[in-house]
Amino acid sequence: MQEYQAGNYDVIIVGAGHAGSEAALASARMGCHTLLLTISLDMVAFMPCNPSIGGPAKGVVVREIDALGGEMGRNIDRTYIQMRLLNTGKGPAVQALRAQADKKLYSETMKKTIEATPNLDLKQGIVERLLIEDGQCCGVITQTGAVYRSQAVVLTTGTSARGQIIIGDLKYSSGPNNTLPSIKLSEHLMELGLELARFKTGTPPRIHHDSVNFDAMEIQPGDQAPNHFSFLTPDEDYKVDSTPCWLTHTSQATHEIIRQNLHRAPMFTGIVEGVGARYCPSIEDKIVRFSDKPRHQLFIEPESLSTDEMYVQGLSTSLPEDVQVDMLHSVPGLEKAELMRLGYAIEYDVVVPHQLRLSLETKAIPNLFTAGQTNGTSGYEEAAGQGIMAGINAALKVQGKEPFIMKRSEGYIGVMIDDLVTKGTTEPYRLLTSRAEYRLLIRHDNADLRLTEYGYQLGLVTPERYQTFQAKLALIEDEMTRLGSIRLTPKTPGLAEFLAERHSTQLLDGILAIDLLRRPEIRYQDLVTLIPRQDQALDRQAAEQVEIQVKYEGYIKKALQKVDKVKAMEEKQIPHDIDYDAVDNLANEARDRLKKIQPSTLAQASRVSGVNPADIAILSVYIQQGKIARLGDKPDATQKEI
Repeated sequence: MQEYQAGNYDVIIVGAGHAGSEAALASARMGCHTLLLTISLDMVAFMPCNPSIGGPAKGVVVREIDALGGEMGRNIDRTYIQMRLLNTGKGPAVQALRAQADKKLYSETMKKTIEATPNLDLKQGIVERLLIEDGQCCGVITQTGAVYRSQAVVLTTGTSARGQIIIGDLKYSSGPNNTLPSIKLSEHLMELGLELARFKTGTPPRIHHDSVNFDAMEIQPGDQAPNHFSFLTPDEDYKVDSTPCWLTHTSQATHEIIRQNLHRAPMFTGIVEGVGARYCPSIEDKIVRFSDKPRHQLFIEPESLSTDEMYVQGLSTSLPEDVQVDMLHSVPGLEKAELMRLGYAIEYDVVVPHQLRLSLETKAIPNLFTAGQTNGTSGYEEAAGQGIMAGINAALKVQGKEPFIMKRSEGYIGVMIDDLVTKGTTEPYRLLTSRAEYRLLIRHDNADLRLTEYGYQLGLVTPERYQTFQAKLALIEDEMTRLGSIRLTPKTPGLAEFLAERHSTQLLDGILAIDLLRRPEIRYQDLVTLIPRQDQALDRQAAEQVEIQVKYEGYIKKALQKVDKVKAMEEKQIPHDIDYDAVDNLANEARDRLKKIQPSTLAQASRVSGVNPADIAILSVYIQQGKIARLGDKPDATQKEI
């Protein structure tokens, strides 16, 4: 193929899924001339699997993206058809929003945003090779021979990377939703020395709305109380008249159909070679692994307001077509369901993430970044969270600035990236609240308080938004001070009745209003009816912050103390070219693992599997002494040049 010079850019993003869209928007908004290349312009920010955004941990990531100045939160707020706050019966550390998306509108709206963004070009093309000069990535070469040069490249190829769709004994090369796969780029990455692994994910069948008996199911309406993913979306824009989802369950007949056809299930016959997601198994895997369960939940969800397709959440499968039909017809409410699209499994390549720095730049090839399912994660939200970080750090690299690394105590995005780079993953990685040791500090409600300052410093948050944020901070602080200065006594007018209505203990002595609010049965919005503000009233989000900060003050202080204990280790940098063979007394396993991961701080080193506290103490003393042997100081046979 004849090559030709097609253009010069600061940053090139390969792939326009959820990771690529965020990466491209971040880079362009930071002032870099950016190119977003995608296999299909019709698949920008497409949802090949479930038509939803958010959920436990994932929903927090969406708010973190928004606080940094990203787009996913704003886009879903424009295009959702239902919104629900999950885990309302539990504490704020595990609460999260989940929205049903209008799948088609979500993709179309994100594409319009990208097309209207200055500094950003969106083009269709299949990247087959990277342009490597002097060991550094400086562009891409497409299938048609177009050469695009740049100072940084971000790969977000997702499930298209040598994708193969599997249905029964049928296996063919394809990207998600029967799109074109990217084949030669994976082969090229292996030629460059990058280690790839093979993962698998899947999707359930889609059925026709009019063939469903909703009377046999339980309705799942959206919340009436307003809520949004973006801190910019006003409450008055909330859609009260949302479209419902529906809950049904598999039956014993469903399970028997699956058991009788396990000999035709690709994941049990050896046709499926990739490793699947532990926390989102196929229905056939559920039946085998949880054989004691008499039934499993299935949610019937609309794909879009512009189509009659319904998504059968919980019935992911790669069983043959006839078995899928029989399964569907065995489910209450789906006895006459009309199959519109088959469920399928898809295998794809991932870059083993220990090859990345915390900035998501590859260690072996400078200026090459990767993000999204390419790094072994599952889910749109995890992809978008990595995407915005990769886009930010690619832009910072071009601008000659230090990378932006989010700490584990600052956000779920930081937890995810640190987990991937430091611990690696042998299966599609899914964010869970249990993965975050500081989850009380990194809640969905305070994402803006944690990260808006960073977004502003990076140039992703506008001055107008930053001023609004600063005003919110001032209002919260002012109200905390006011509540701490008002003393209530048994003689305070209306107080006795107020406490009696809420079944709260009557006062025997004076109490500060802020201490009264600590009682579980007292809500802030109720308290201000007793002691109203004279100045500007707090909006819903600011009021929520006051209540949470007051009620959970003790727990938050303990969590902050834990953060302080590891702060010194987080700040102790490890030279990237340190020669671990020169560090005496390190355990052999620790030495091997440290060479492989190349942690950037002592704290990160302490989280590496196989590295114990004694190894960290030895490494700390060695660095503190200052006489650090570096890899370039003497020949090292273990170092291979790529």
